[in-house]
Amino acid sequence: MAEHPGTPLAGVKVIEFTHMVMGPAAGLILADLGADVIKIEPTGGDSTRRLPGSGAGYFPMYNRNKRSLCVNLKSEAGKAAVLKLIDEADVVIENFRSGTMDRLGFGYEALKASNPRLIYCSEKGFLSGPYENRTALDEVAQMMGGLAYMTGPPGKPLRAGASVIDVQGGMFGATAILAALFQRQATGKGQHVVASLYESTVFLVGQHMAQFAVTGKAAAPMPARVSAWAIYQVFETGDDDQVFVGVVSDKQWKLLCEAFELTDFANDSSLDTNNDRVTHKDRILPVIKETFRQYSKQDLMAKLETTGLPFAPIARPEELFEDPHLAASGGLLPLTVADGKRQGEATQLPALPMEMDGQRFGVRLDVPRAGEHTREVLAHAGYSGEEIDALISEGVVSAQ
Repeated sequence: MAEHPGTPLAGVKVIEFTHMVMGPAAGLILADLGADVIKIEPTGGDSTRRLPGSGAGYFPMYNRNKRSLCVNLKSEAGKAAVLKLIDEADVVIENFRSGTMDRLGFGYEALKASNPRLIYCSEKGFLSGPYENRTALDEVAQMMGGLAYMTGPPGKPLRAGASVIDVQGGMFGATAILAALFQRQATGKGQHVVASLYESTVFLVGQHMAQFAVTGKAAAPMPARVSAWAIYQVFETGDDDQVFVGVVSDKQWKLLCEAFELTDFANDSSLDTNNDRVTHKDRILPVIKETFRQYSKQDLMAKLETTGLPFAPIARPEELFEDPHLAASGGLLPLTVADGKRQGEATQLPALPMEMDGQRFGVRLDVPRAGEHTREVLAHAGYSGEEIDALISEGVVSAQ
């Protein structure tokens, strides 16, 4: 794989034993930042490639900029090939059940003996403690970590509408890896880092825990919450559409009153501060609702934009393909669907949500087909063409 010296992680070598979302998300971050990420898959390919329904987008979203090596890890020849790669690697990422990597001979203790500089990231359901051997999923963590309770209406816990905990767990894993790489510059040693679903969820709801600590009152689920602001919700428009509007400062309140000619509110000193407006919310909201209903969605958003007030249309994921801001800013990356009914079709998927020195991170490698880079990876590891052919014929590896 060609080096990309302009990327922050150019030269960092990563071996990824992952499936589903959490582990691949960690690898994606490193890959987009320039690391050479080799994804280890079974000879039949990662089963995530074949998920239906809500799982159909997992593989194409979280596996670009990686090379695919399909190998039977239970065979001695396959194990030897991967160990050879790990001896030269900087990072290993895995997100399998506790004990799985040890049984395969790829646990941290076994690998650090031959590569003491190795940073080994385990993406797990729980950190160390009484729950650490439980099986966890994004849903499990959301339910027991308080997020589902906060998302749904009272008595109806509801998971968030995306794999937010899986992705956040991957982000924390990548953060730990980057910290360990930095620390290795001083110590010369690698280490085992762990990120988890449950603790990631608890971190997200920490604001609600802090709310209880400050007020002595338990946080209500979001649909039933007492908002910190009088105007902070979805409003109906005159053309039967919806727009979210938030007014979160005294300056914004004055802008709102001026823009929509709310003279009575502007001159009412009992509404001067945010807390005053929350107290009088029942008096304010009917007027704001009726005012906004006099505009179409587009006209209301145009007026709000000129005032600088926070607002948002209620977008669906499929509408984001046509979002002008994403299109103009490099927020969508050109990729090809590698599997499924639409295999080979071009699409665009979200880039990392960050800039460095004014630059976004793009695509160096398309979403890989299963085993697409098997020959390339093994050749780079020192295997001859004849040796690779033999491994393929013996079913140790598969290649495309």
